[in-house]
Amino acid sequence: MTRQPGPEAPHPTRPTGPPSLTALLTLLALLPALCALFVLTAPGARAAEGDPAVSLSKKEAGKGGEITVRGSGWRPDALLMLLICGQSTPERGVIGGTNSCANADGRAVTTDKKGAFSKKLPVTEPPKPCPCVVHVATVTGEEALADAVFTVAGHPTAELPRQGGDGKLAVLATTRLEGDSSLLTWFGAPPARRLVLTVGNLGSDPVQDPVFEIGTAHGVYAPQWEERQWRGTVAPGGKARIELPVELSAGAHGDYQVSLRYGDKVLAEQPWGVGRPWGVTLFWVLLCLVVPAAVFRIGMAVVDKVRPRPAGAHRLRRPTAPTAVIAKTKTKADTDTNANATTAVLPWFTPDSAPSENRPRPTTKGQA
Repeated sequence: MTRQPGPEAPHPTRPTGPPSLTALLTLLALLPALCALFVLTAPGARAAEGDPAVSLSKKEAGKGGEITVRGSGWRPDALLMLLICGQSTPERGVIGGTNSCANADGRAVTTDKKGAFSKKLPVTEPPKPCPCVVHVATVTGEEALADAVFTVAGHPTAELPRQGGDGKLAVLATTRLEGDSSLLTWFGAPPARRLVLTVGNLGSDPVQDPVFEIGTAHGVYAPQWEERQWRGTVAPGGKARIELPVELSAGAHGDYQVSLRYGDKVLAEQPWGVGRPWGVTLFWVLLCLVVPAAVFRIGMAVVDKVRPRPAGAHRLRRPTAPTAVIAKTKTKADTDTNANATTAVLPWFTPDSAPSENRPRPTTKGQA
């Protein structure tokens, strides 16, 4: 019989590369996904993923009460400031800045590793009427804030000022610093000036009670901003002269840069050269001279008291009397001497009656 050739069996396919190379490529492909999963499951990442949130234990309370403020989604280990503010809403924020808040009764809190916190806050009346909020904001680092609606029972309520979105301020004249230093500044008192400028409203809506920020920078350091509110209204197309106080810390001297900011725009910058408080230097120089001299004098007096003295040196010297006193004393002494001499020669005793040791004693009866 002749054997007919049949169809050949299929040969098994070999991998195109070694198994170890294929597994390595698969691992490298999955590595970014694993890293992203690890980052998303980290506590800090979960806290930073969402926006900061604030919740209150009570939505309404009267003056003298207490509420618990809880937050989440904040930066880990961040220092926060808690305030009750009037004339504010979560949508428009705190109108007028922290001048609308009860700053004296605020509280500070630090978030935990997960960006959460819980803090009790006393209920006080803010300087502005309600609507009110509990305002939470970061103190240092990246700026973040959140507001929660709150009602202070018994506190006045008023409508929010009309929002003028088209108001725009611009500096029209040269900015200058006015004021002089007093004598106390020469001895280290805080230097103070007034920042004077003229602004104009280039928008179509009036700007009422604008809140400026004044920053003072020294050397290469970033400016430290402080809020300054100007009372008044700048009509559309109008202008106004604004004076804002500027004050440095005690003992400040050197070259400073004063900046004025409105919103997110820096309107003006003005250099300020502050003289050195030479009165403080003079005080320290005198102190370094007077104190050692006083200590030396005291030390010499102590040494003079406790040091041993030679024999006979301890006798006190008699004070010298005036000549008239000496003559009077000498005359009186001579008189006393003459009186004593006269008294000595008086015959107080006769020769027979004067006692004598040589005279024999009288014998008693019965004795020879």
